Amino acid sequence: MIKNQEGLHEECGVFGVIGHRNASNICYYGLHSLQHRGQEAVGICVKNNQKLMIHKGEGLVTEVFDSQKINQLKGDAAIGHVRYSTAGGGGISNVQPFLFKTISGSMGICHNGNLVNANVLKKELEEKGSIFSSTSDTEVLGHLIKRQEGHMIERICKALEKLDGAFAFLILIEDRLYAVRDKYGLRPLSIGILANGAYVFASETCALDIVGATFLRDVEAGEIVRVKDGQLISKKYTNQPIVNKMCAMEYIYFSRPDSNINEINVHTTRKLAGKQLFYESAIDADVVIRVPDSSISAAIGYAEASGIPYEMGLVKNKYVGRTFIQPTQEIREQGVKMKLSAVSSIVKGKRVIMIDDSIVRGTTSKRIVRHLKKAGATEVHVRIASPAIQFPCFYGVDTSTLEELISNKMNEKALCEYIEADSLAFISENGLKKSIYFNNSNHNCDLCLSCFNGKYVTKLYDSFDKANKDEK
Repeated sequence: MIKNQEGLHEECGVFGVIGHRNASNICYYGLHSLQHRGQEAVGICVKNNQKLMIHKGEGLVTEVFDSQKINQLKGDAAIGHVRYSTAGGGGISNVQPFLFKTISGSMGICHNGNLVNANVLKKELEEKGSIFSSTSDTEVLGHLIKRQEGHMIERICKALEKLDGAFAFLILIEDRLYAVRDKYGLRPLSIGILANGAYVFASETCALDIVGATFLRDVEAGEIVRVKDGQLISKKYTNQPIVNKMCAMEYIYFSRPDSNINEINVHTTRKLAGKQLFYESAIDADVVIRVPDSSISAAIGYAEASGIPYEMGLVKNKYVGRTFIQPTQEIREQGVKMKLSAVSSIVKGKRVIMIDDSIVRGTTSKRIVRHLKKAGATEVHVRIASPAIQFPCFYGVDTSTLEELISNKMNEKALCEYIEADSLAFISENGLKKSIYFNNSNHNCDLCLSCFNGKYVTKLYDSFDKANKDEK
């Protein structure tokens, strides 16, 4: 069944700390700062002496954890996870971290990304006797590790070699913490250090800032990092070629503007993308507005480059929660008005340039254009700070079917008519690259643009066959 979600969603965020006596408290604040990466579920696994304990549940960080629960999770190391379900679906059984208990000890695992060969590996493991307690692809790694031989780091490396896809893993054992990134560098993972020498790992640098950690470096593509007894060591877990292609949507949409991805500031790239949009698709207008919230930086950039005033033509109600699927068009329209309101005094009688970060299904864009025109806008010109999303993502982004992507079915002209805009333009792929790598000529990372051009970084196994099927 296709989810009734209008925009893009990233699968999750991970956070870990080792060497701090209030590890669960640090983890709580780190996860809170990553809440934008997943609002469906959250969990924390903590090491108390040589024992691992876990608490997790469905809901926001502040809903699942309170001071009493945090105080019960005493220990000097913790890993945590915020989730938006893509692969495997929702439900409490899929909430991470996962805790594996065996005769040889316990192990906690959490994961950001998506394994494209998860089904292949699950079938092989089940044939060898493994029993899965969830439908999440994250559980595969735990079973693989337990089936390897050698020291723990050797077992983990052997297991990782079998995985394909996008992943940033945190693995907590009784006396150590491991951090891993896939050999393509698709998902981000940064390393920080606290004043007391405790090491911190996070999907975004904004989480390091929140807990007062100093950024050290990013975990490299194809690298495994181990922290034990206050010492950090690392190695490459694979002999295969390292591609290093960061997901472009991290810069466009997912990450917070105060985060640095591959040491490149997200706000700066979005602002430059807005300027590039103007250079590529200038139009005469009276006011530039943004669709809250991730397109704010791009709208500021477009306004600066064009000299057209930037105004708050749309206001977001931050206190509207999830809405149920509504039975009539009239009620659905009212639901959009509850979330976004057009400011008539700003847009009335004006030619408006509306900046957004992306178009997935197109229905929200159409409703917003209608709201602006009902509020008195004489023209609405839509400018998108990403290329058109034409292909599904299989690396941890919730666009897994062709059917839900309107740019796969319509060209730019047809889509402009569908959303009832006066004009429509997307940033080019080269323009996007230019905005991200501006003043960063020494960067050692390329971009994954597969959702825009269909050039996938990995083999897709059975993923694309499923994406071609209409889900009902």
